[in-house]
Amino acid sequence: MAIDPRYTTTAFGIEGYRVTQTQGVVRGITVRSRSVFGTVGAKIQTIFGGNITMLTRLCENAREEAFNIMLAHAEDVGANAVIGVRYDAGELMPGVTEVLCYGTAVVIELA
Repeated sequence: MAIDPRYTTTAFGIEGYRVTQTQGVVRGITVRSRSVFGTVGAKIQTIFGGNITMLTRLCENAREEAFNIMLAHAEDVGANAVIGVRYDAGELMPGVTEVLCYGTAVVIELA
């Protein structure tokens, strides 16, 4: 039973559904670093200004990975939805970033 991403929300409820069980906090964490090529490419992009696409992709990939790990954790505890989803990130060392996605795993059913 893979959790459908449509049953995740930053809110504390999903319209049309009611929470029947709370399974607790779940999280997904990933630690990423930039490659030498990515760092050089990003530095070149900063010369021209605008969106630094190489870093944008790195951030998007890290957030997606953390989100998917969180969904797997929620599935492991028997949930079919996650509410109150949040992200956090921090730099562990220069060029190495931790991305955390967390929320409350719940069981929902149609209201």
